Amino acid sequence: MLHEISFVSSNERDQIQAWIYVPAAKPKGVVQIIHGFGEHSRRYFHMIVGFLEAGYIVTANDHVGHGKTAIVNNSWGNWGYQGFQTMTEDEHRLRLLVSEKYPGLPYFIYGHSMGSIIARAYAAKYGNGLTGITLCGTLGSDSLPTALVKPKLQAVIEANGPDSANPELVGELLGGMFSRCPDFSIGNEWICADPYVQADHAADPFDAFTKPITNLSVLYFIEMIEDVMGRAWAEKIPVGLPFYNIAGDQDPVGSFGKGVYECSNWLVETGHPVVTKVYSGYRHEIHNYKAIKNEVVAGIVSFMDSLVGKE
Repeated sequence: MLHEISFVSSNERDQIQAWIYVPAAKPKGVVQIIHGFGEHSRRYFHMIVGFLEAGYIVTANDHVGHGKTAIVNNSWGNWGYQGFQTMTEDEHRLRLLVSEKYPGLPYFIYGHSMGSIIARAYAAKYGNGLTGITLCGTLGSDSLPTALVKPKLQAVIEANGPDSANPELVGELLGGMFSRCPDFSIGNEWICADPYVQADHAADPFDAFTKPITNLSVLYFIEMIEDVMGRAWAEKIPVGLPFYNIAGDQDPVGSFGKGVYECSNWLVETGHPVVTKVYSGYRHEIHNYKAIKNEVVAGIVSFMDSLVGKE
């Protein structure tokens, strides 16, 4: 069963487009998928199917400025003007809607890339009542040159307004993604070595990665990252909330394996149970490699199954 829903974003402007997928069986729990920068939630359809087959309700939305939400609201690359926590607050609104419809079930979060940053912020603010969190392809403290790009963004916003767009600053922020992709033509080779995944990502009409993003939105992205770095972030998360942190060791977003371990260490140091798994030889989207994508889903399902009934 599928529910297509919409609700008002915390940016007080957009109608968030979201979906609730329900298995044809008694559900074990709920998994909320949080997608990454420039993409949309239907890129995770094979994971959604895997979670459904394992007995979990799956819910996901397209962020402000992304996917169907951007199309419906004519807001490609514009996240609104209500601050860097907009997406975190929207994820909470979705959780409340799903929990009202399907109450009393164990509740899990899966966040990939920017979605993992949102999930980290969510755990710090709304972690109570969650059963477990999977972070995929998450960032470390030196993954992106945020300190260099942030003042440049602030300057152009001051000069040209929040809706201005300077793609070269996005390029400066993300240019390091190609450090181990010397031969690239599409511009997204860092996500996955599979050329079919690259082509699909580039041609996807719901993918905003190649469309201009406003300078204010990029600034919000940097502020989101800054908000979840270091032990101080981990100390805000309810003690005992389990994490399953996964990544590829050729993922530039996670500093080639360093970022996920850095994040895991902050959590361990503050008393949180953490399992970390790094897939050798794989780039950012480990869940989209044909060779391991079923293994990735099975690992997440195993993590969730181990916690069901233990709340």
